[in-house]
Amino acid sequence: MMMTQQRSYKWVILMILALVCLLYAFGLWFIEKTLFLRCIFLFIIGGLALVVSFLSAIYSKAPRAGNIYRKHFYVAFLIGLWLLWLVIFNVLGSYYDMRYDVTEFNQHTMSQNTKSLLENLKQNIQITVLYVGIVPKYVEDLLNSYQKASLGRIRFEIVDPLQNIGYAARFGHVITGQQKKIIVESDKERQDVDFSETPLDEELLNNAIIRVTRKERIVYFLTGHQEYNVYDTSENGLSTFASLLQENNIVVRRLLLDPQIGIPLDCDVLVIAGTRDFLSEKEEAVIDGYLKKGGDALFLIENTIVSTPDKPLTPKEKEKNPSLNNILNAWGLQVAFDVVVDLASHMSGDVGTPATRNYMAHKAIVGNLDYTFYVRPRSLSVLKDRRPTIKLAPLVLTASGADKSWGEADRYLKVKYDEKEDRPGPVPIAYVVWEAQKDVSEKVSDTRMVVVTDADFLSNAFIDQYSNAQLGINAIHWLSEMDYKPFMGTKHIDVVKLNLTSKQKRVVAFILFVIPFSIVAVGAMIFLAQK
Repeated sequence: MMMTQQRSYKWVILMILALVCLLYAFGLWFIEKTLFLRCIFLFIIGGLALVVSFLSAIYSKAPRAGNIYRKHFYVAFLIGLWLLWLVIFNVLGSYYDMRYDVTEFNQHTMSQNTKSLLENLKQNIQITVLYVGIVPKYVEDLLNSYQKASLGRIRFEIVDPLQNIGYAARFGHVITGQQKKIIVESDKERQDVDFSETPLDEELLNNAIIRVTRKERIVYFLTGHQEYNVYDTSENGLSTFASLLQENNIVVRRLLLDPQIGIPLDCDVLVIAGTRDFLSEKEEAVIDGYLKKGGDALFLIENTIVSTPDKPLTPKEKEKNPSLNNILNAWGLQVAFDVVVDLASHMSGDVGTPATRNYMAHKAIVGNLDYTFYVRPRSLSVLKDRRPTIKLAPLVLTASGADKSWGEADRYLKVKYDEKEDRPGPVPIAYVVWEAQKDVSEKVSDTRMVVVTDADFLSNAFIDQYSNAQLGINAIHWLSEMDYKPFMGTKHIDVVKLNLTSKQKRVVAFILFVIPFSIVAVGAMIFLAQK
């Protein structure tokens, strides 16, 4: 009797294992779009286990008493699962504190970026609130949260300047009955924040903290060759990127290059953002000289022009959006005249907009990135004939291998891999260049360069999606040799559209399939068990 009852349960366990193997194998194939060896093995094992479990269920001859015990077992099993879920739910609730903030100024909710900024503070900060009368509760709550999150680095005091005129006078302000100011101090640096007209919030406080704790850097954006405009607020502009830089105490300026004057001495990073016209030989010589003296630069190379067979490209169109190879070749890099495609991982149905998380080990730039995507990038290659002192490393590559991604040399939208002309994937679309330099006084400096074969990913249209903004900010921080974590701005309450990569869409589709399938499978097993 016991042997028969024990045998009748084996097929249930075997069927569960079979379904897990088959679902896992199907999920791998569906998401990765590749039927590799592990998928085939799991399909075979799962299929065999499913056949055996069905045969066991059909030929099981458990007595009526065994059926009763089996029903009790199923009920007990489901109750146990429900209790286990309740325990897990409560344990997770004790570790993760989730709250809904319905206050007018959201003073009880601190953004993750602000937490990161405060946790990485290296200096002590003193905040003095000058406020006539009783300070609003939200201000005190906000400062308390800053003090707690900074692990004691931030201390604050609230002073009524009419009651403490002598103490308030040391800040050099004219005392009025409408006084609503905050003084942020660190070492010898000071920033004043006036919140008389607008409520005090994270953005005002964070900007003041950054300015008193971080050394100012200056970034020049080259202009005069139809580059992306750093002050343009349209979709094709870089104004959002400029705002992020300014929040990190980085001054943004435009540079119309004069070969007679050269690049300003206070330039920490030179950004060449998608030139559409060619630089003159003198301009190229100035930039090359700047780099050889230890200058740092971010090159954003724009895409090659593509067309259709019925509209052949003119010689002038073929030369649009220069590669800047006249400069980059001296540093061991070559930009190709192709379009990188990825059939398996791309954005918005466009295979020419690869999305990737395939980064090389350069923690300062890509250590905290999720997906980034690029609009019609080109492939990059390393030249063999280069100075041995130049160090190069790929930074970003396409997510797929040669069968799914490549550098398409055909510029008439014939997307088909040709092993004789196209570059097989994973295709590098961003590189890091470094070389130590010595000036006349034998002081050691270094040249740092980041080359990305796309500028659109930092434009206003795309910078807020995925980790595009983080990559741009990280690159500037590394180039300017900043030793602190970049700040990615305060929280904004916006209704945003959810954009998924092609791979993420397949993951969602697979999950939506698994849920109802699992319910049907469990129901079928219970039905068979009652027969």
